[in-house]
Amino acid sequence: MKPTRREILIGTATTAMLAAIPRARAQPARLLIATTRSLEVNGKAVTAFALVGPDGQPGITLAPGERFAVRLENQAGAPTIVHWHGQLPDWKQDGFPWPETPLIAAGGNHDYDYMPITGTYWMHSHHELQEQQLMTAPLIVHDQASAAADVQEVVMMLHDLSFKSPDELLAALTHNSGPMTRGMNMAGGMSMSGTSVSGADLSDVDYDAYLANERTLADPHVVRAAAGQSIRLRIINGASSTNFWIDLGQLSGSAIAVDGHAVMPVAGSKFPIAMAQRLDILLRLPSAGSYPVLAQVEGKTDRTGIILATPGAKVGGVSAQAATAAPAVDLSLETKLSAANPLAARPVDVTLPLTLDGNMAKYVWSLNGKIWPNPDVLMIKHGQRVAIDMVNHSMMSHPIHLHGHAFQVLAINDRKVHGAVRDTVLVPTMGRVLVAFNADNPGRWALHCHNLYHMATGMVTEVRYPGIV
Repeated sequence: MKPTRREILIGTATTAMLAAIPRARAQPARLLIATTRSLEVNGKAVTAFALVGPDGQPGITLAPGERFAVRLENQAGAPTIVHWHGQLPDWKQDGFPWPETPLIAAGGNHDYDYMPITGTYWMHSHHELQEQQLMTAPLIVHDQASAAADVQEVVMMLHDLSFKSPDELLAALTHNSGPMTRGMNMAGGMSMSGTSVSGADLSDVDYDAYLANERTLADPHVVRAAAGQSIRLRIINGASSTNFWIDLGQLSGSAIAVDGHAVMPVAGSKFPIAMAQRLDILLRLPSAGSYPVLAQVEGKTDRTGIILATPGAKVGGVSAQAATAAPAVDLSLETKLSAANPLAARPVDVTLPLTLDGNMAKYVWSLNGKIWPNPDVLMIKHGQRVAIDMVNHSMMSHPIHLHGHAFQVLAINDRKVHGAVRDTVLVPTMGRVLVAFNADNPGRWALHCHNLYHMATGMVTEVRYPGIV
């Protein structure tokens, strides 16, 4: 039967009325809350930020095949934006404060939805100096193999902590009475200080404590595991201005992934890890007992860590001071790494020079002689194989991080390697590192030193595809 004219009019009116009713906003699968909390560190109360789920646990762990469908609620009392470090989303979901991706206001929220890549990653604020105040958390994405393995997983997240505010730290470094801003929601300034070894400056800030899973060795995080148990230790260096040496002590293990990407296993008991890098180590508890896993600050005796212990084993005290100072973190591990899934062989289409430099007296850091927010923008085209030739002319090492892409290390100090695929590489004092990546994620992407105070005082540039404004 054909509908009557009256039925057609009623149906049209009903459709229009329904279209006018606001649709409920779809609720993402997970909720992440930016908030504040109080920690007790060495007997002192510290107010810090946090990125937690509804259960109060830090960060996010995703099952195999699960989308990163997350609503970030800002309950921190200040504007923020969170970067999903090492992930490869669309550029407007990357969590960097471009004009097109403004900060999330206090009390506001923002939804994210993309298919994540698997491995050990992390998240951190990319607004001003909030990262120093522990606005960070793990981001673990399982694949089928890791989820099915008879392996106990342990996350060890490292931080450096000061009882002073980040603004006070920056002011002390710059010899100014207060913070300065240098555009794009980043603080700026000038300074000189730090620990030095063999003429190279290793640290700008003398921290009050170093944390592993938000605890010091005075009250370490103890993880129980059965004797003979295999453990995948996912180490995340979330420190703002500190490189570490991982010391397995009585244990030995194999590095099986860096920055979330699998490598051919490299055996050892001591491994370097620079700021923002991640390191997956596979190890086994040989027998009943207690086994400290320590992270010692380069150039210092200070250390932190966690304790792996079998059920019922007595956990003894471990000093927060090593007997001798650790050497500078270097590329000794980097030269041994080989990607399990390297980039497909093809010629490089364009090589971008990147000069790393700084003025220690003025504490201004630059890339290609330019200081953020007036960078030397690096233009690339979709489909290119792009190389970045990083040369460090400064007296400090720099962990260089590229957003939105994973690169492979191709040469270290002009020596060719078939190195790791990663997102953050250390370029040592007066050193040179060549990396390459596929230009397959159009957008605007930050490229910067992950030492927070170097980034805050200018060491940031942009990698941009054409047509993005």
